[in-house]
Amino acid sequence: MNILEKLSRKKTKIVIGLMSGTSADGIDTALVTIKKSGLNTKVKLKEFHTFPYPAGFKQFLLRNSQAETTRIDDIARLNFLIGEFFADAAIAICKKAKIPLSDVDLIGSHGQTIHHLPQKKKIFGKKIRATIQIGEPAVIAKRTGVVTVGDFRVADIAVGGSGAPLVPYIDYLLFRSDKLNRALLNIGGIANVTALSAGCSVDDVFAFDTGPGNMVIDSLMNYYFNLPYDKNGKVASKGKILPELLWWMLSHSYISKKPPKSTGREVFGETFVNEILLRAKKESREDIIATVTEFTALSIFQNYVYFIKKLCNVDELIVSGGGVHNSYLMNTLMKYFEGVNVFRIDDFGLSSDAKEAVAFAILANETISGNAGNMVQATGAERRTVLGKVCFGN
Repeated sequence: MNILEKLSRKKTKIVIGLMSGTSADGIDTALVTIKKSGLNTKVKLKEFHTFPYPAGFKQFLLRNSQAETTRIDDIARLNFLIGEFFADAAIAICKKAKIPLSDVDLIGSHGQTIHHLPQKKKIFGKKIRATIQIGEPAVIAKRTGVVTVGDFRVADIAVGGSGAPLVPYIDYLLFRSDKLNRALLNIGGIANVTALSAGCSVDDVFAFDTGPGNMVIDSLMNYYFNLPYDKNGKVASKGKILPELLWWMLSHSYISKKPPKSTGREVFGETFVNEILLRAKKESREDIIATVTEFTALSIFQNYVYFIKKLCNVDELIVSGGGVHNSYLMNTLMKYFEGVNVFRIDDFGLSSDAKEAVAFAILANETISGNAGNMVQATGAERRTVLGKVCFGN
């Protein structure tokens, strides 16, 4: 019996999930136990930690995420360097959990997105989408000795999808309800939402990126205050809303664009932030932070009104990601989602910080089990398909 067959038949697995998002602050690392697969999946978080990148690395990475400043030799080296960092994180989480690395059955790695191009472009007679996630999974597998599944997005693109979002399948497995209409909102660098109508099937799941989550707020906090984020929304709470700036941001074509859709730093990164700085150069720093925070919440709500509410009125909004720690942002969301019960995902027994790392552990298990991991209504793919590239540790 080969390695993959043994893994697929194992009823309970110890799996590590690795995730580094658009904020590029560090490696979210989750160690979980997973029983069975598909609709019978049961997952339990055993240990979670975010391992920060070395000083100066984030700036180096972001420079190589922009077409104007990237170097192909830097990207080639980054691919292997991030693989080393991810392997270190997998080893370290085992030490924290006091579990031998040899007991780990599987690793699932999202990698680090440096460029995501979900819109088709005709080139040499072919219309293509493209994406690049670096953090070579073969390095992770060889350094740890553990079978590693990585590079999940490209299979979805190969069957006509946009490669993101991928977490909706996990939302469906873990949070579907026979009685309640639920929406799962993740506020990372980019915000994405999954709509789960009561009693929905896998083909009914509707999901997409709503636009920026923490990305614009964090960039402006770094510019004005040399801080990585607005802790508890304290800066935003001292400011007032700038209507002209808010309505300019809300007029961005992505906000009203129909799903399936996904986005990233290519749309809401440096160019977008520089335009905000230019338009608001005479305004107070606090007012600008308050306004972009309002924009994040309102853009999420507008996407709900435009594209989800007509399908189902949501009973519960379950929020995860770094945005849950921004109380100003959460209070603003609750203001817009009046009449909807707004929860943190922690209320359901899953850490809001760990959710996406856990998701890629589950996606790796689905791949090993031969189960499709994408959602047609989320990515626009022609069909469901098994995701990821499998690298052996031996």
